Parts: sequence; structure tokens; C-alpha cells
Amino acid sequence: MARGRAGGSGLSRRALLGALRHGAVGLAALGASGLVLRPGVAATPDAGLELPLGQAPTASQGEGPFYSAGAPFRAKLSPPLAQGTVLVVRGRVWGEDTRRPLAGAVLDLWHADQAGRYDEAGFANRARIAADETGAYEVETIHPGVYGGRPSHIHYRISQPGYRTLTTQLFFAGDPHLKGDSFATRSLVVELERVQVGSAAYERGTFDVVLARYPA
Repeated sequence: MARGRAGGSGLSRRALLGALRHGAVGLAALGASGLVLRPGVAATPDAGLELPLGQAPTASQGEGPFYSAGAPFRAKLSPPLAQGTVLVVRGRVWGEDTRRPLAGAVLDLWHADQAGRYDEAGFANRARIAADETGAYEVETIHPGVYGGRPSHIHYRISQPGYRTLTTQLFFAGDPHLKGDSFATRSLVVELERVQVGSAAYERGTFDVVLARYPA
């Protein structure tokens, strides 16, 4: 009596269509092993993401004396229970030429701890992360400390085949040390919002990066 049953899932055709219409059933619930994509089905359209016209490549900055190659791939830069305000930075990597996201771009990030010290023996407050299929990335760390009169900042080094490797810095609006810092150009300064979660809170900012085609 298999008539009216979908893919051997035990659901009647009527129940299956109703569940799908209301988003109540996923592939796992249906028994995905019994599902076969019919020939000729088109690929799912992309998200339609596009960089606004006239957006220039992100300003380049020197990497400074504290860069260390080979940081581990992870989405959390700071060590567990590190002192400081939790900070989440997210964004997207774009190609200037196509105005489209760059999937798989590698972001190498590093910054000082709350006291303004860089870890030169290991990889505390250092990490690499690969942008996802929409060019997006998100990392968690702590708000960097200041040192030598410089404003708080995070170093970025972004690479993608076919594009110029970009080294730059991210700064935060409201930092009193921004004034007079020759590296803190306006395009590299982001606003932070305070996100409250119960009795705790963290900071969150968005920083998109635009890479120039190589050679350019």
C-alpha cells in the first residue's frame, strides 16, 4: 500500500505537501536518503549580494612589527576567560572588479591584549578565518588595549587568489587616541554597538573589506 506515500518516509502526499508548505519538515525528517533530485532542476539562485557602485578598495596600512605567520584557523582570537570586553566583529570580503563577495578569502587577524601587549611567543589574540560562501566572516575576541599612545586597533591581512593581498587596520569610533593617529583614516573606523544578554554585554561592529584585482 505504498500509493500516496512520499519517498518511503511514511508521510502521505497530502501530509507531505502541507508540511513543506508550512516549513515543518526538513530533509532529515523525510528520510533524505530516499530523496532524489529530478533531472533538469536549476541551481538555487545566489543571495544577490552586490557591492555598491564606486566603492574603492579598502585603504592599505603597514602590518607593523608584531605580525606572526601561521596563526591557527579559528573564529575566536582571544584565549578562554581573557580579561577585557568581549568584542564580535563581522563583515564581508568583496572584489572591487566584480562587486561580488569573495568566497574563501582568508583573513589573518591579530591585536594586543587588554594591557596593550602582543603575544610574540604563541597565538593569543591571533587567528585566521576563511570567508564563507557569501564572503562573510565573524570573529569573537576582546576589545584590544592601547599602547604607545596609539588607538585600540585590530590588524587585518586578507588574501584571495587573483587579488592583491591587503594589510590594513580596524579602529573604533569614540577612542580618544584616534585624533592625531596618522593610520586611523575615517574609512577604517567603525561604530560599535553594545549588545545586552541578560546581565552581561558585549560589543559588536561590522567591517567590510574590498580587495583590488591583481594586477591593478
